[in-house]
Amino acid sequence: MITRYTINIKGKVQGVYFRASTLEVAQKLDLHGIVKNEPDGSVSIEVEGTKAQMGDFLKWCHKGPLGAEVREVKITQSSSLKNFQDFRII
Repeated sequence: MITRYTINIKGKVQGVYFRASTLEVAQKLDLHGIVKNEPDGSVSIEVEGTKAQMGDFLKWCHKGPLGAEVREVKITQSSSLKNFQDFRII
């Protein structure tokens, strides 16, 4: 069963290749969605996949790439899908 998560990550997450690293991790796990920087300095992710795929992805979101300092991760689960065709940086 496919699920969609909206994730907002706060901390030192811009200027540390967070979006590029998120793209790499999502592609390895065959997840679909988007990642983007927010004006408040956070990073937002919308991602769709199975619960098995999401487990590793969500763990990664709590630490991020080398150089990131994740302070807060807010995760919202939704049953309504956007049916993303791939994973992209916005």
